[in-house]
Order: sequence, then C-alpha cells, then structure tokens
Amino acid sequence: MAASNWTTPHPSTFILPGILGLEAAHVWISIPFCAMYVIVILGNFTILFIVKREPSLHGPMYYFLCMLAITDLVLSTTTVPKTLSIFWFNSREISFSACLMQMYFVHCLSAMESGIFVAMALDRYVAICDPLRHSTTLTNPMVAKIGLTVVLHSSILVLPNPFLVWRCPCYRTNIIPHTYCDHIAVVKLACADISASNYYGLSLAFFITGLDVFFIAVSYTQILRVIIGLPTKDARLKTFGTCVSHLCVILAFYIPSLFSILTHRFGHNVAPYFHVLNANMYLLVPPMLNPIIYGVRTKKIRNRLLWIFAHKGT
Repeated sequence: MAASNWTTPHPSTFILPGILGLEAAHVWISIPFCAMYVIVILGNFTILFIVKREPSLHGPMYYFLCMLAITDLVLSTTTVPKTLSIFWFNSREISFSACLMQMYFVHCLSAMESGIFVAMALDRYVAICDPLRHSTTLTNPMVAKIGLTVVLHSSILVLPNPFLVWRCPCYRTNIIPHTYCDHIAVVKLACADISASNYYGLSLAFFITGLDVFFIAVSYTQILRVIIGLPTKDARLKTFGTCVSHLCVILAFYIPSLFSILTHRFGHNVAPYFHVLNANMYLLVPPMLNPIIYGVRTKKIRNRLLWIFAHKGT
C-alpha cells in the first residue's frame, strides 16, 4: 500500500518499514532477534515449569517470578513475531485497530513489569526486615491481591494512550518508521496538536517509573540498614546475596527503559535506526536476561534445573 495523506479520523492500515537505513541488513539483524526471542521463550517457560513442579518453590518470591516470566513472554510476543515477519517476508502492513492494541499492550505490560519489581522488592523487604512475619504477611491470597493490583493499575493508567491516538483527526502519512507501533512514533505522524498525547505519555512514563523506582529505593534502603547491622560479614554477604538477582533484573529493565525514553524525547540528533534498535532491545533484552539471572543466581532453581538434566541423562 502506498503512503498517502489522510483527512479521515485515521487510516485503515499503517506501514511498518522496519529499521529505516538498515533495510539491506534486515535478514542479518533478524538472526540475533530470533535467537533472543527463542531464549526468551525457552528461559521463561523453564522458570514456569520448574516453579510449578517444585513444591519448595511455592512461595511469594517465586510466584512473583512467575508473574514476571508470564509478562515477559507476552511482552516479547506482542512485538517480535511482527518484527520478524517484516524482516523475513516484508509483511509491513498492520491495521489501525491492531496497531492500537499492540501499542496498548507494549506499554501496559512494561508498566506491569515495573509493578512486579516493586512487589518483589516488598517481598525482599519483609523477608529480611521482618522475617518472622513473612509467611503470615505475604500469604497466597495477599500475593494474588498484589498481582491483581499491578494488573489493574497498569491497565487503567495506560488506557488513555491509544484513546488519544484514536482521537487524532488526521495523519500526515501512514508510514510508521519503526518495527512495531510505538506510541511516540505513531503520535509524531499526526497533523493535529499532539501536546495532550505527548504530555500524558511523558508524565505516565515518569509517574509509573518514578514512583516504582522510589518504592524500590525505599525498600532497599531499609534492607541495607538491616544488612549493615548484622553481626558477621558472612551473614551480611549471605543476606545481601538473596537480593542480587532482583537488583540485576531491575537494572536490566530500568536502565534501557530510561535510556529509550530520553533518547526519544531529547535525542533529536541521534540516527533514526538507533532509536528503533534501542526500542527493540528494551523489549527483548530484559525478558531474555531475567530467567538467565534467576536461573544462575537462585540456588533452588539452579539445583532443580541441574537435577532435571541429570535425571534425563540417566
């Protein structure tokens, strides 16, 4: 479908050309994309399988980890299959409604992931600062309520984003210079005033990310105070070691997220293909690293995984 100017409320389809400027390398770029997506699928399904099969892992920390794994699976599946179809089959068209749905789920699931990190920080806080009440505070019903709160909170806050895009009266073109329907990339195509959408998108990003980072920082400030007060070095290292996996996945999520937001908003001299690559890495790298980090760093998961391989070998 050729690009054109639009005077109707919205075009029937958008065109996703992929990574502009690197079209000739699409096939080569698809190799690491596909490899990372396979790792995401295998790694997160492995986490879900191990937690389900191992009764000793039926606790708040691992339930939150399962929520994170499910979120990562859905988040990466929302964008990567379409991206690969662009690279491999030149399947560039996406309907307007599908574009809005993809946009919504990308931002909604990213917000959910951030909320799950807060829940995991709460689990570490209670486990270290008030261990005697951990089992009575974070019961299964409470974990379910926290998970439901994260889902509702993210779903409702992100809902105005696609609605504001839907209200745009016209678009200069139907070509989105991206591999998926990113909110910022779509809004920039509008020929009307987009300040409301811009301000809401920016405030939403900093509201969700800012508050979540604040709560995580408060939790870990209290955790560090308790750790520093422990009598021996071995006790301090052992207690801090229970937090390392969580801290690693937090950094793997928030640093690319913040970098992506800032380069989109203020990196006007950055090459367009860099924005697209960075946005894709933000949706692929954390879901790929999360099961690897927890699989390597968490002794119970690591031992169970090694037992499964040894059992199959015998």
